[in-house]
Amino acid sequence: MDKSKKVYDIFQRISPFYDEANDRISLGLQKKWKEELVKLILENPKANLSLLDICCGTGDISIGLAKNSHAEIVGLDFSENMLKIAENKKGSLTNLSFVRGDAKNLAFADGSFDGVCISFGLRNTDDYKKVISEMLRVLKNNSYIYIMDSFPVENKLIKPFYKVFFKYLMPILGGGMKRYKDYSWLYESTKNFISPKELMDILDSFGVKNIRTKKMLFGACVIVKGQKL
Repeated sequence: MDKSKKVYDIFQRISPFYDEANDRISLGLQKKWKEELVKLILENPKANLSLLDICCGTGDISIGLAKNSHAEIVGLDFSENMLKIAENKKGSLTNLSFVRGDAKNLAFADGSFDGVCISFGLRNTDDYKKVISEMLRVLKNNSYIYIMDSFPVENKLIKPFYKVFFKYLMPILGGGMKRYKDYSWLYESTKNFISPKELMDILDSFGVKNIRTKKMLFGACVIVKGQKL
């Protein structure tokens, strides 16, 4: 089974439990991380115009952006089940729409958005460069791309504890024995993901400038920001 199909099936299955499981897995920190990303995006005045949230999942980032700005927000994901939950959480927000789509083949014209983000989704795709290329294509010039994800911890003192937690405890916290296999995949996707430095190098190869990082929890979660000139 290819990676895209495997990830799609996993998220279709775990969607009803996804939000609560994320809280347990992150020890309650995931909400703060998402708030940090929303705050960072909205620091840019242009971000109050139009924003695209790719791999939006159950919509937390999209909803946070919509609640805290006047921007027109589009949240995109490939899992219908995740999007159904996002729609239910959306409430009465009128500046937010959710659409089903492929991160590697975005159905938007060049230069459609004043900001584009992806959170905890890039590592689950099967072609990081293609996804980033598409994000940059639909991004307007002089606007920012934001990538937040889980990364293998590089700190030598923390790394052994991180491995034990994510490999053995995280799948149980996330899905119990019933969904242990699905959450084991999330560990594998993080373990096999590129480093923040490699991600910065990819952005640099596309001509992205002013690349910055913000690390949280010893680098287990990192936000990478860059500007398309």
